[in-house]
Amino acid sequence: MDVQAKIKALQEELTHAQYLYYVKDAPTMSDYEYDQKYRELLALEEAHPQYRVPSSPTQRVGSKVEGAFEKVVHGRPMLSLSNVFNSDELRAFDNRVTKELGRHTEAYVVELKIDGLAVNLHYENGVFTRAVTRGDGRVGEDITANVKTIKSIPLYLENAPAFIEIRGEAYMPHSEFKRINEEREEEGLPTFVNPRNAAAGSLRQQDPAIAANRNLAFFAYAIGSEDGANIESQEQLLKTLEAFHFPVNPHYRLCHTIDEVIEIIQYWDEKRHELPYDTDGMVIKVNDFNDQDMLGSTAKDPKWATAYKYPPEEVETVLKDITINVGRTGVLTPTGELESVFVSGTNVSRVTLHNQDFITEKDIRIGDHVIVHKAAEIIPEVIRVVKEKRTGVEIPFKIPHICPVCGSPAVRRDGEAAIRCTNKHCPAIEKEKIIHFASRNAMNIDGLGPSIVENLINNKLIASVVDLYSLTVDQLVTMDRMGKKSAENLVKAIDDSKSRGLDRVLFGLGIPLIGSKAASTIARVLGSMDRFLTVTKEELLSVEEIGPTMADSIIEYRKDPEHITVVEGLVKAGLNMTIDTVEPAGNEMDGEIVVLTGKLSAMGRSEAGKLLEAHGAKVTGSVSKKTTLVVAGEDSGSKLTKANELGIRVINEEELLALIASWE
Repeated sequence: MDVQAKIKALQEELTHAQYLYYVKDAPTMSDYEYDQKYRELLALEEAHPQYRVPSSPTQRVGSKVEGAFEKVVHGRPMLSLSNVFNSDELRAFDNRVTKELGRHTEAYVVELKIDGLAVNLHYENGVFTRAVTRGDGRVGEDITANVKTIKSIPLYLENAPAFIEIRGEAYMPHSEFKRINEEREEEGLPTFVNPRNAAAGSLRQQDPAIAANRNLAFFAYAIGSEDGANIESQEQLLKTLEAFHFPVNPHYRLCHTIDEVIEIIQYWDEKRHELPYDTDGMVIKVNDFNDQDMLGSTAKDPKWATAYKYPPEEVETVLKDITINVGRTGVLTPTGELESVFVSGTNVSRVTLHNQDFITEKDIRIGDHVIVHKAAEIIPEVIRVVKEKRTGVEIPFKIPHICPVCGSPAVRRDGEAAIRCTNKHCPAIEKEKIIHFASRNAMNIDGLGPSIVENLINNKLIASVVDLYSLTVDQLVTMDRMGKKSAENLVKAIDDSKSRGLDRVLFGLGIPLIGSKAASTIARVLGSMDRFLTVTKEELLSVEEIGPTMADSIIEYRKDPEHITVVEGLVKAGLNMTIDTVEPAGNEMDGEIVVLTGKLSAMGRSEAGKLLEAHGAKVTGSVSKKTTLVVAGEDSGSKLTKANELGIRVINEEELLALIASWE
């Protein structure tokens, strides 16, 4: 195969792999295999730039945007939608449609209204050329460089018309919103208020590498100007978008009466809280495009569509107190202690108050009646104070400039929202570092929870994560409420953690901005701790998922001699500082999406997961409608409950072992 053919084959293979991974959630190659092929393609394109094309997977992260974003006029206006708020208003909308058409429309398509940023994508002869924000509906801004980083958006469309505008919603999944806000809070940066603001801010970055690190997603749902699309209905449009390999929200429904529409809306009133992304209502569209043309539009919105808006779930309670927690980076984080209240499916008694700016801006005082909701349906948040209920006894609050744990000065650096303890050896900081190191996504040391860590520190048995690996049973049994059996189990769990691998160690070190996903990527690319300690910033920036701020954070972390001492101590303790790759052993589980929950006695969940992946399965951490199998060990909790609710096949550990034995 000549070079040009090789490059084209790699481009097509990796593009298809991205589609299967990001759109269909059904990967056919391991991350390691993808990274190897990607690096091979990158090298070939650099050596032969004449064969590099705009739709190549290597072209997703471009150079920084200089100056303001260019203004772009939409070929067809991106109109807003009228709103309805109850069943009577929905029926009135249906009556208007019937009156204007002179008959009942054949069907409506009902879609979830995704709460993100509307984006218009331009494709010329199938090639992605431009992305534009909605703006005022007629003029938007060119955000092409940032939108190209959304890996679920295809850069090339097969069998596309000469020109077409694809419209949809760029959004931030709840998991990314939570991850990014946790990282920003620890760094003393202002947190995002909600996923929509986070998505919008990500797409207006001057540096596309920042947008790439935000892991935005996309749903396509409409077209704008086009030349030769020949689409006759909304249902056909959605199927065409799927054929073009766009992600289309799977929950749309074709309804033949307004009663069916109302039934679907009522169904999603509660179910929407289970989705991994924000919705702010439902969109109802006349299905037939000829009917849409007959109905037309007003100056602001189409007459053939409307949006049903669910009332926000906001609950009033009392802020009883504000306490301070010191995190592993020294940030003093205020926490509101609430009178327990039921919000969006769970009881809420504590809520983060972020930082002093947040408290000051909302004028939050101890004793206030406050309105609480859940940002992204998962994170409790105070949205406002009920000031008319103040009695005069409420107490204003200021975060102290003395660490409540060690008594050292706490300072606010220029440009930061956070106040930090200045003592690097503050017991609270050391405790949080060890808790993080032992956590499930890091070294997963079973039995080493916050209370045990605190007990170990108070008994002066440990001062850092390195000390964990020299603990003995004789030392542990000297502590209160620590019997010999418990001590033996803990020592074994600590010893077992030595084999976790480089990715877990890197995440466990708590390097600022390096989450579990980034740690996994870095470990796969570098392969060893030796390489991590010597890799240059330029080499880090060559990795697609690593941007300048993450690279700077790694370089800065290595400059601290104390950090190097910890790494050397872990190496000396015998931790595995390489990463294991999953070698294919068979395809018996091909197409299976598996969730492991509860305690497995014959093997750990990590070992079981690797074995399942080696035989073709995709192992995920949460149960969804896409899950095909749940392996339930002892003390399985909410994941097992959800699997049963969704009718997903569940097997126990004995059945898993029998399944594994059948492969031999």
